[in-house]
Amino acid sequence: MVWLRKRGTRAVGLAAGTALALMTACGTGGSGDGEAGGREAKYKRVVEDPHPHPADVIEMAGAPYGVVGADDDSLLLTYEADNVEDDEGPAATAWRIVGPDGRTVAEHAEHANAEDVPPAFKGVRGGFVRVPRDEGAEGAWTLDVHGKRHKAVLTGTPLRTRSGDILLAEPEPTLIYRPATRTVAPPAGVPDDAIRLAVDERGTVWSLTQPLTADPNRVVWQRDARTLGSVAVPTPYTGGVLAARGGTAALSLIRGEGVRGLWMTTDDGAHWRTVLGGGIAWKDLKGGAEALVLELLTDGRLLVGEEGGRYWLADDRTNSAFHELRTPVKFTSFTVDGTTLYGIADATTSTYDLVKGEGLWISRDGGGAWRRYGQRG
Repeated sequence: MVWLRKRGTRAVGLAAGTALALMTACGTGGSGDGEAGGREAKYKRVVEDPHPHPADVIEMAGAPYGVVGADDDSLLLTYEADNVEDDEGPAATAWRIVGPDGRTVAEHAEHANAEDVPPAFKGVRGGFVRVPRDEGAEGAWTLDVHGKRHKAVLTGTPLRTRSGDILLAEPEPTLIYRPATRTVAPPAGVPDDAIRLAVDERGTVWSLTQPLTADPNRVVWQRDARTLGSVAVPTPYTGGVLAARGGTAALSLIRGEGVRGLWMTTDDGAHWRTVLGGGIAWKDLKGGAEALVLELLTDGRLLVGEEGGRYWLADDRTNSAFHELRTPVKFTSFTVDGTTLYGIADATTSTYDLVKGEGLWISRDGGGAWRRYGQRG
């Protein structure tokens, strides 16, 4: 899954591994840093420049707002330098592709408006696909791992999901991407009252439905447009965020305004159970479904947490017991790829300065050790 927010409440997308170097400095920045006029003056020049340089946008942004990985371990990092003074006005965005050796392969920057949603990408076989926005077919395109742009086919004809399809966007519009044909389309057969979706690596679509009647929410799972099963969300809860991978599906349970537990299956929907404890301090998750981080590692373990808050990782694939992760700095967003953990430290409000430890942090041992992402060359 990918969430995008304005600077200060960023999210990070899925990422593959790459060459890493430990950053030895965690500078806090400031208006007196750097060249004549300071960081604030340079920041303003960059966002007002009609043709900004990628390196300048990246320097001013500090932390990426998104990171996604291709199948060859290349990364695409996305950055935004927003308007600090107002929700409107000039801004700048940039993307940079980094090869498996950690060196820059390609980069690009654009002048933007602060009120616009910055570009979002997902990693796919052979490169990266841009998540379409409101501009129709022009919004559907891909980048290969060398940075070359390719047109994607955006169609309104629903596709029957199959292995390899990925969820691009939901709930409105709901779109999947098929790498083999570079096709973006709605998935076929999804219930009309679906409000949340997840698509696993086998092409199974898991939907949370919200009936117009007083009936409870339901989880429905389908493949090739055929319904495989359906189960009611246990009362007194409603459903929140869905995650699915490898026969495991998990739904956050909402009561009132808060997340209070999980409803999950580990056997393709044959059996479901609730997790209302497990070592997770559910009362500390105060942001509801929109702030929840719910991710499945490839080994079957669940990661549960909240943007800007605390995070817990399951001890094993049964997902019955969790332990809290210790992080080097406070992460404003968090995700996983495979069994690798990725956290981003960023400001919570738009600012010219950098926060302590700002940037992308990576752990390959379940949160035991963290390294700050650094690029070679």
